[in-house]
Amino acid sequence: MAAEKKLTPMMQQWHEIRAKLSDDTLLLFRLGDFYEIFKQDAERGAKLLGITLTHRHGMPMAGIPYHAADTYMQKLLDRGIKIAICDQTETPKPGKLVKRELTRIITPGTRLADTQIDANRNHFLLALDLGKKALQAAWLDLTTGEFVIASEARPENLFAAFEGIDPREIIVPEGAAQSWADTEGSFGELYTHICDGRAVTPIPDYHFDVASGTQSVMDTLGVLNLEGFGIAKDHAALGAAGALVHYATETLCAKPENLRQLREYSTKRTLLLDPATLRNLEIFKSAASTRQGSLLEAMDGTVTPPGARLLERWLCAPELDLEEIRRRQDCVEEFVAAPGLTTELQQMLRGIRDIERILGRLQNRMRNPRELGGVRDTLNALPGIAVTLLEFPETPVAAIAGRIHNFDTLCEKLAGGLADELPGKIDDGGTIRDGYDEQLDHYRSLTRDSQKWLTEFELDEQARTGIKNLRIKYNGAFGYFIEVTKANLALVPEDYIRKQTMKNAERYTTDVLKEREREILHAEEKAIAREEELFNGLIDAILEYADSLKETAAALAEIDVLMGWAGMAREWDYCKPSLDDSDRLQIDQGRHPVVEQMLRDQRLGLAGTHAFVPNDSNLSSSGDKLPQIALITGPNMAGKSTYIRQVALIVLMAQSGAWVPARSCQLGLVDRIFSRVGASDELARGNSTFMVEMNETANILNNSTERSLVILDEIGRGTSTYDGLSIAWAVIEHLHPKDASGPRTLFATHYHELTQLAKTLERLENYSVAVKEWNDEIVFVRQVVKGAADRSYGIQVARLAGLPTTVIDRAKTILQRLEADDSSHNLLRKRMKKEKSGGDTRDEDDQLALF
Repeated sequence: MAAEKKLTPMMQQWHEIRAKLSDDTLLLFRLGDFYEIFKQDAERGAKLLGITLTHRHGMPMAGIPYHAADTYMQKLLDRGIKIAICDQTETPKPGKLVKRELTRIITPGTRLADTQIDANRNHFLLALDLGKKALQAAWLDLTTGEFVIASEARPENLFAAFEGIDPREIIVPEGAAQSWADTEGSFGELYTHICDGRAVTPIPDYHFDVASGTQSVMDTLGVLNLEGFGIAKDHAALGAAGALVHYATETLCAKPENLRQLREYSTKRTLLLDPATLRNLEIFKSAASTRQGSLLEAMDGTVTPPGARLLERWLCAPELDLEEIRRRQDCVEEFVAAPGLTTELQQMLRGIRDIERILGRLQNRMRNPRELGGVRDTLNALPGIAVTLLEFPETPVAAIAGRIHNFDTLCEKLAGGLADELPGKIDDGGTIRDGYDEQLDHYRSLTRDSQKWLTEFELDEQARTGIKNLRIKYNGAFGYFIEVTKANLALVPEDYIRKQTMKNAERYTTDVLKEREREILHAEEKAIAREEELFNGLIDAILEYADSLKETAAALAEIDVLMGWAGMAREWDYCKPSLDDSDRLQIDQGRHPVVEQMLRDQRLGLAGTHAFVPNDSNLSSSGDKLPQIALITGPNMAGKSTYIRQVALIVLMAQSGAWVPARSCQLGLVDRIFSRVGASDELARGNSTFMVEMNETANILNNSTERSLVILDEIGRGTSTYDGLSIAWAVIEHLHPKDASGPRTLFATHYHELTQLAKTLERLENYSVAVKEWNDEIVFVRQVVKGAADRSYGIQVARLAGLPTTVIDRAKTILQRLEADDSSHNLLRKRMKKEKSGGDTRDEDDQLALF
């Protein structure tokens, strides 16, 4: 207690604020031009930021410049560190303790500043609560105001959505955080996977209470009930939604003001892709965990950040609504038919600022003049966009254009109020245009006159004293002063009043300067206050149109995505797919969208455009004139994996509303896409390659329906030959029910024995990837044809990979012996059958041993 009495008033402030924060939060405490970090925070912060750690009276300290704080904060946030900002909330006055308050806590999932987030991606905060009957979830993007809830009796169905939204931070109940990670079975594995590499924040369980959560959500949205959003007041996921609202309020140090809507995500309304399928098909990230090489990258023709974010959301939840799919397709068709107008529109959209996120910052008290300039510039561009969209009358595009509002009044207000060139901070002055406000103009005039007076006063004093390097200066602590170097002190007049002693100079004032200082500071203070008042008035004017601005921004984002798809369709000769409720999948001359683009890029010109070999795909769940299962054999490197993946990607693209890489495509809606491709392990979680393979295969067999699309590659290769063959055989039989339809399936394999299944399974048909052989070498044709492959050509592929000639030759010798042994065994088995029918009673294994 004695130590506490010795605390200065400022350090008492620090202790009071620090006591409100968790231990894992770093407190940045504003002191003039610096954010200071004290005590245990200083030791940790100095190490994380690579800055100097100092000590004062034995207390650790470190500091970062206020003007460069964003750079330092970004380093901390990138490492998952939570930051609390304590700012000065009043103008500093000599001899008085400045009032300070906690103004913001920044966590990985609650970032708002444009320097802290990826402009092209949503920035979600996810809350999870596992009940007895279902998984309750809610996710929120504070930067845009997108707010979603979901309840799912089969938790695994939601994890694909989580993978797609890629949350930056996950909120969980304190009592469950560890137990979930230790849970055996699919939920524990999926939960551990989604948390891997992400910030996980446990909060008290009572924040997940449904009743209080419902009230909190309604208060935040400003509504009396949730019926307008189609959500019942006892919806179980409102507990998770309430936890999000609590956490957002705590980190913003105020209620989030940009939440206006709440929607429910339902797995019954979207094509589902489990997390394994998202990874296997490289939807959002390539196998190298980069955006390059992913389907998202290949489909992204957007020119605005909101468009890029909408594209990601559409790919995360492809449609099951035929009407919505066809609406998007028809819009793409309109833009495909009008390349000149589309190019013109895209050029206009490049000048559009990210209104959705600007509004989010303005509504949540993050306000800088350039954000208002962004709104002004966007509003100036809207009339031209609206006029161009009139060229699409009575079309689905016109319906989107109808959601772009008119903002003439607001546009005029911003044009009249904002200066042409805007500062980064309102404190810097110069935000409001001269002539906009008579009172501000008066204060500015006084300030400008004062600056002229100071310049003249400095020249007069230099002449009066003979001190050529005499300077009139200013700082926040001492105001205006006359600075004289030590070498000229003998020339200082008697009427100079000493104000401060420096190492190499003395600072003075005079009665005349003191009087003028009062006038200048009074005028500057009033000018800044008046400018801030006018600035806030312009913000209020913008926020009056917040809902209309958000609807306009959403319409522009949609147009951006659809125009990007149209450009892709023209450039790559895509077709408009025909979707219906049938059980058929017919693709004529289909191509892999990502591989095709990469092939051209590697050839650095148009010569490579048609290097990708297209192939047909025809399936039917019922086996009506088309196979239900296509069993595909052929050598490694021939293109089996690429072929089966391209079918899945074409389906996903079609149900997102895009055109597809094919000559034609007819598709009966798919409810889920499952894939099991490639070899990977999860050794850190105790899972071998084979265990991962079996886990993913089990998920497919347990959850696929007759409306699903299943692609399987090399099932059973992770174990011994006979075990693997037996498992693959049984999997195919399971996917081919005797008296019912089954999922449309592409099954690639090296087990040639499986081709015999075509004799017993009527809805299975053999296909192979053709190769040409010449002088013991093979040429990959990349063409999928009917019929089984005769062999695997493994040694020829090994030669292409560069194995030493000695190894290749030895492999050939061994292969010849094995094939001869296999032939001999087959002959012996036939002979044994004859002997047994003639009365021979010797055991078959004994006879094989004798051989």
